Amino acid sequence: MVPTAVPRPPAHLRVVDPAKARAGAARRRRTGAPESPLARKRRARRINAVLAEAYPYAVAELDFRSPYELLVATVLSAQTTDVRVNATTPRLFAACPTPRALAEADEAEIQEIIRPLGFYRAKTRAIRTLAQKIVDDHDGEVPGRLEDLVTLPGVGRKTANVVLGNAFGIPGITVDTHFGRLARRFGWTAEEDPVKVERDVAALFEPRDWTDLSQRLVYHGRRICHSRRPACGVCPVADLCPSYGEGPTDTAQAAALLKYEFAPGREELLELFLAGRSRAQLQADGWPLSS
Repeated sequence: MVPTAVPRPPAHLRVVDPAKARAGAARRRRTGAPESPLARKRRARRINAVLAEAYPYAVAELDFRSPYELLVATVLSAQTTDVRVNATTPRLFAACPTPRALAEADEAEIQEIIRPLGFYRAKTRAIRTLAQKIVDDHDGEVPGRLEDLVTLPGVGRKTANVVLGNAFGIPGITVDTHFGRLARRFGWTAEEDPVKVERDVAALFEPRDWTDLSQRLVYHGRRICHSRRPACGVCPVADLCPSYGEGPTDTAQAAALLKYEFAPGREELLELFLAGRSRAQLQADGWPLSS
């Protein structure tokens, strides 16, 4: 009988001494010794630096070639996966390459294209209404200002910051479910409201770091710091996190929880990411990119 391989964390991840992680978490949890604002800022920036080493390839996980494509893809990503959206949008954008084309497209045709994403009737109405608003108010061009983007139907601050940061190069913090969860676990904020989370986190970082920070936290939340059972035992920022111990701290148990390219058995895929291969290239080559 062949023995089962013990799950191991990716070799490039920073290794943290469990005793140091436990001590750090206990110290930060003491209510009688609150962390100073300066200490919190320094710790937050150290976490960001470590995550940059863990996810040097972190970019928006939705495929796009223009602000229009990213905006529509982000709206379509509600209640489905980015992988599924990426498999669907090439056909959509081939049929509707501009906001005007989408606004004027046959509704039944759009429904059929985006059917795999779920809620396809509501999503068809949403993106066609959005496209019409862009045509009517912005001459068919997606605006590049937050105050304009949030006036578009179905576009809130999260979606607006995704588009600004990734399509226009304008710094923005994207507070999705993963970002909010990690910001609270890291002790950067105690807020639940996304706008307040954005405010608290923005105060800890330079604006130039906001977009990349957003990507890294989303990657970390999807791969290691899960909502129910975070893989604390392999987390590269375990010694910087006051929530260490919410998930398994045993290395093998934690490694078994890793997802996407960090998951056991996907070492070759991770090596390709670290070597600079893009998600689109890997998907075209047939690599499975889902969790």
